Amino acid sequence: MDNYIKSYKLKLNGVYLLEIPIYKDKRGSFCEVFNNQINKYLDVEIDWIQDNESISNKYVFRGLHFQKSNFVQSKLIRVSNGKILDIMLDLRKNSSTYKKYISIRIDQGNNILFIPKGIAHGFLSLADNTILNYKCDNFYNPEFESGVNPFKSNLKVNWGVDLSNIIISKKDLSFPSLNNSYVFN
Repeated sequence: MDNYIKSYKLKLNGVYLLEIPIYKDKRGSFCEVFNNQINKYLDVEIDWIQDNESISNKYVFRGLHFQKSNFVQSKLIRVSNGKILDIMLDLRKNSSTYKKYISIRIDQGNNILFIPKGIAHGFLSLADNTILNYKCDNFYNPEFESGVNPFKSNLKVNWGVDLSNIIISKKDLSFPSLNNSYVFN
């Protein structure tokens, strides 16, 4: 990673979109997806300890997830195949963007999204075989997993698809609305 990385602050406190360079020639392309120098573009010092990957069919929605207590996580998100509508919701009570959300469309390629602790995160897959890779700075613990159901909340997300086409797990549907959600102090 070098000075060719572009870093953009998004409209939620502490959320960044990074553009990493992709080098292309007649053989194909190459990009350096991660090295530990990425922290300097995020104004944080994080020890990334876990890599995850999800593969989703078109119109699968995963989220809005977060971990509580000692298992709260920051994440680095990258779409390595397909495209998503990524949704982030600030649950940090002391944040100036508390209870605000943003959504951003991310296609496979050179974008990396940084999501700090205290942000509920989810995504809608917009293509079959969408592969999402993400790094976390804490281990997953199912006993401390929680979430917000955006369909029960007063979020005006522009999903861009007919809501009846969205596939969501029973667990994600069971999450409370934003008004009844866990809050990070």
